[in-house]
Amino acid sequence: GVLLNLTDAYEPLSRIIPISKNKLTPYRAVIIMRLVVLGLFFHYRITNPVDSAFGLWLTSVICEIWFGFSWILDQFPKWCPVNRETYVDRLIARYGDGEDSGLAPVDFFVSTVDPLKEPPLITANTVLSILAVDYPVEKISCYVSDDGAAMLTFESLAETAEFARRWVPFCKKFSIEPRTPEFYFSQKIDYLKDKIHPSFVKERRAMKRDYEEFKVRINALVAKAQKTPEEGWVMQDGTPWPGNNSRDHPGMIQVFLGETGARDYDGNELPRLVYVSREKRPGYQHHKKAGAMNALVRVSAVLTNAPYILNLDCDHYVNNSKAVREAMCFMMDPSVGRDVCYVQFPQRFDGIDRSDRYANRNVVFFDVNMKGLDGIQGPVYVGTGCCFYRQALYGYGPPSLPALPKSSACSFCCCCCPKKKVEKTEKEMHRDSRREDLESAIFNLREIDSKCTNYTTTSMSGPCLSPR
Repeated sequence: GVLLNLTDAYEPLSRIIPISKNKLTPYRAVIIMRLVVLGLFFHYRITNPVDSAFGLWLTSVICEIWFGFSWILDQFPKWCPVNRETYVDRLIARYGDGEDSGLAPVDFFVSTVDPLKEPPLITANTVLSILAVDYPVEKISCYVSDDGAAMLTFESLAETAEFARRWVPFCKKFSIEPRTPEFYFSQKIDYLKDKIHPSFVKERRAMKRDYEEFKVRINALVAKAQKTPEEGWVMQDGTPWPGNNSRDHPGMIQVFLGETGARDYDGNELPRLVYVSREKRPGYQHHKKAGAMNALVRVSAVLTNAPYILNLDCDHYVNNSKAVREAMCFMMDPSVGRDVCYVQFPQRFDGIDRSDRYANRNVVFFDVNMKGLDGIQGPVYVGTGCCFYRQALYGYGPPSLPALPKSSACSFCCCCCPKKKVEKTEKEMHRDSRREDLESAIFNLREIDSKCTNYTTTSMSGPCLSPR
């Protein structure tokens, strides 16, 4: 067994599975046939002008050529799609598991704006699925961005943190899937089947009862928030809520789990859970998701600074508890990890009819187009369910920085020590400018760090890769 583990540790953590020729050849034949027909069509259209309406004919031919060109561009990525397979067991054999694991930390970003349009219960389920992922707890941090500065989001997140103390150990003890309570309890399956643990039935019933009580508390908060008091919201200590004006308020950061020492009901450590609402000032157009993500990047760099970032929308949840490990099979693989910028997971949707008559599952996009783009090393980022390499977002990583020259007397007195004049190459000038940018970024992070103490308070399997 030891020899097998050592062997697995040096094996690749993932591999590409080409699509079978029996499937690709007919599809490629259809593409070629369509190209031939398209060419014959354009030949006919161009060689048979309509003299009585030449302008209209010319306009229609130009539009048809443009549409045909767009179609050709859409077909090329589908020419060579690929599937990818991960080996989570090899990842564990190489980096270990548990407290002494060498797995890299991951920061989860969840973004939300209006809790009345994006129900807090859905956001809570997303957060709970993150806190319960199958990954070392000290390596997981969840940051929730509240771009609406809503007290309802803050209070519901506090309730979520308390419920997580019961939900997380329950999921890990019985290997629950999916690890979001709303969808787990709504499954119409025989939960008594294949469950060996004798206390499972009793604990599941108790957990379902606790979740129903949790839903009642969240819904009560939502009902309370339907009408805003004239004087604005007030916190428990009597001070006004800083986010009463959602477009003019200071930055707010609150650590609910992790650093506060909160543990689950079994006495085990829980992942970090951090509430963040970025500063807003009138006159600035900073009310979009990209700005909120940038704020989370800066805040997380100060608090945890995990080398990898996985972002989710508030209405998406992790339906595979090992999804983070699968992403690490690409990110932490010495042979391919250095060339990977991000791993994009496909989105899977619940509550849609099985026949998908309205194409709401985006099957063609995720299972055909994205795999085709992956075959030419260019899958696109779809805005959620994506694991980023933090260094790729920064554009310049400290580990690759050359050592800065040490200061000496000669550097301040040009006359005492003659120096040979050396012309800087364009590459060196670019490197120096990037180093200045990095030093400025580090200074800004330190400024944020000094201010932190003054603050008030989407389905994931079958990833696609993108090169840096």
